[in-house]
Amino acid sequence: MALLREAWERFLLYLPLVFMGTLALVTYWLVQTTPQAAAPAAQRAPSHDPDYFMDGFTVKTFDATGRMRSEVIGEKARHYPDTQRLEIDFIRIRSFDDQGRLTTATANRGLTNEDGSEVQLIGNAVVIRESDPGQGAKATPRMEYRGEFLHAFMNTEQVKSHKPVELLRGRDRFTADTLDFDNVEQVLQMRGRVRGTLVPGPQ
Repeated sequence: MALLREAWERFLLYLPLVFMGTLALVTYWLVQTTPQAAAPAAQRAPSHDPDYFMDGFTVKTFDATGRMRSEVIGEKARHYPDTQRLEIDFIRIRSFDDQGRLTTATANRGLTNEDGSEVQLIGNAVVIRESDPGQGAKATPRMEYRGEFLHAFMNTEQVKSHKPVELLRGRDRFTADTLDFDNVEQVLQMRGRVRGTLVPGPQ
């Protein structure tokens, strides 16, 4: 009996140690077998896939006084979230500056920002700035630009192209390989094979 009692006391003495060891083993096993929490998904960059479409549409923008600044018309449009641009088939644009002067633009296809102040015209591109009678030297004739590519900045009254263009200024006609025209500063740069025909005004 004394031997049995001593064995039982020894068992009780080591029981907490055995229990703690078993608990540690079970905890280790649980850690190893529990699936890892999924890492938070990295924020996806916007893709160059359209996020919405429009058919047979007209979009107008207005200034703070309610006056229309631009009107964009197209047969079909696709909006790309990564560039925040609209790609428009058979685009037509009407834009008015601060003085109410009208500029129109048409092309087979256009890429425009959301307010229509900047547009890249591709295929049969035409930009027309109507004449401004003004006073004296401030009078400006009708301007018409033609080419397969024109980059028009409606608010700053600039037209640029890195491809061959034709410019009609009143009755004068110019052609060149590239164009950079600033109507506000009245600066015209034409490069490459530049040709011009100047028609004298009435005497």
